Amino acid sequence: MWHMGDGWGWWMLSGTVMMAGFWIAIFWALAAINRRPPDASVERSGRAEPTALEILERRYARGELSDDEFEAMRRRLTK
Repeated sequence: MWHMGDGWGWWMLSGTVMMAGFWIAIFWALAAINRRPPDASVERSGRAEPTALEILERRYARGELSDDEFEAMRRRLTK
């Protein structure tokens, strides 16, 4: 009389396809997050901040320090 059973197979199939698509999207998003390149500020050693000697060398390379100032500070740091 009401024919409630007609067509349930198609709804179940579309629901299954949508659920599979949902899980595929979740797994794809997780894989994309894991494939993301590491932060550029973290160096190979795993430190996020440069050492005092690295900062000194960068300042010298930029021309902020004279040769004498650089050598004096480098000697103090490497004692």
